[in-house]
Amino acid sequence: MQFVHFKWIFLLMGVIVAVNAGEYRYNTTYFEVPIDHFSFASNKTFQIRVLTNDSFSKGDRNSPIFFYTGNEGDIELFTKNTGFMWEIAQEFGASLVFAEHRYYGKSLPFGNKSFESPEYSGYLTSEQALADYAALLAESLNPKQRPVIAFGGSYGGMLAAWFRMKYPHLVTGAIAASAPILQFVTDCSRFNLILSNIFTVGQGNCSQNIKQSWAIIKKLSTTPEGLNTLKAKFKLCDNITNIQEFSGFLNDVYANLAMVNYPYSTNFLAPLPPNPVTEFCARINASYNDDQILDALNSALQIYTNYTGQIKCLNIKSAYDESMGIQAWGFQSCTEMVMPMCDKDDKRNMFPPNEWDFKKYSDDCYKKFNVRPNKNMATTIYGASNLKYASNIVFSNGLMDPWSGGGVLRTPNNQVKIIIIPDSAHHLDLRGSNPSDPPSVINAREIEKQEIRKWLQNANYV
Repeated sequence: MQFVHFKWIFLLMGVIVAVNAGEYRYNTTYFEVPIDHFSFASNKTFQIRVLTNDSFSKGDRNSPIFFYTGNEGDIELFTKNTGFMWEIAQEFGASLVFAEHRYYGKSLPFGNKSFESPEYSGYLTSEQALADYAALLAESLNPKQRPVIAFGGSYGGMLAAWFRMKYPHLVTGAIAASAPILQFVTDCSRFNLILSNIFTVGQGNCSQNIKQSWAIIKKLSTTPEGLNTLKAKFKLCDNITNIQEFSGFLNDVYANLAMVNYPYSTNFLAPLPPNPVTEFCARINASYNDDQILDALNSALQIYTNYTGQIKCLNIKSAYDESMGIQAWGFQSCTEMVMPMCDKDDKRNMFPPNEWDFKKYSDDCYKKFNVRPNKNMATTIYGASNLKYASNIVFSNGLMDPWSGGGVLRTPNNQVKIIIIPDSAHHLDLRGSNPSDPPSVINAREIEKQEIRKWLQNANYV
């Protein structure tokens, strides 16, 4: 791949993107960064994609920059689903910047070779990504040293918080929504216990039937005839060669349904109706025998896998939209983002018992990516729960989000704001406003705006 050695390349101007009810325009640019920010052994560079909008900006030092710390997917996906930034940009006279995370979307350092081996993929780390963002601000976007407010949700929320912590001279404050920065040190069973509760409360026999389905699936997987039955029941595109792959797919579907369990229809991870968990459970909340459970489960899965009715067969290779960088996130999970997950023998849990086995995890990573995880890397670099020196960060968490178990739920000092949103799924507060938003989400956005204004005032910008 040839690299052009100057900082900005304007490729496409005035792209129109529909975000909720409005239309938003942005410029698509590319910014050149080192492949390795922390070594002088090589001077190789590549380009990250950046989406910008200056239509609300006053153009002076008092006009802030709202900076989205791109996470594990195509940056356009997050631009379309972070309407809160767009809605308040005019109020604050802010410029909008959405920076794409290296190795995701179109920001591939080595093009099609980027995941061939650790020789190429080894530069995929959160530290390198944050250094990309810092260089983007320091060298090109912010010559007037305007205040910068970082925004992010999920892994992007983790990055937003860490961006403020690591580069406080560049980042005035951060809105970190549904950011599970404590997942590295949290009880490994907490995620699935919260997830199980979401499928239990007010959902009839839903979670109990899911729990019973695992044994039925496992039993069928022991014979060729049983595997054929599973293929037929779930209308799979291919034969099941690895029952763990099918089980993993189901796990991902349940987690994704909970994360995007929004009170209105969305097209984020998949086309979904309002309150998709309720819609899912409505199809599997009665009493069934073994055959009926699988039929009911297949019907319920359609809510996530085929809500539009356009899919002829079910592909279990991935439960995610193709714009999500599954390969790159898999690599990060096998290097620095080691978040232990397990299931204890607990009557509240709709998943079968499953111990966290780091050796097996490490061996699986080596087979897949030829790397082994460093389970202490993230906690050493970012401090995990040791946040007493952090400042100007809002951590928001919805209690209907399984990732809230790894979120920051108690403030470490009076400069870090915690917002608990009882009836919210995954970073609902970052989405654009909707008539169906619960009052707690509306209130959370108001608090976030208040904190942003306070940060700007304390920095003598407004």
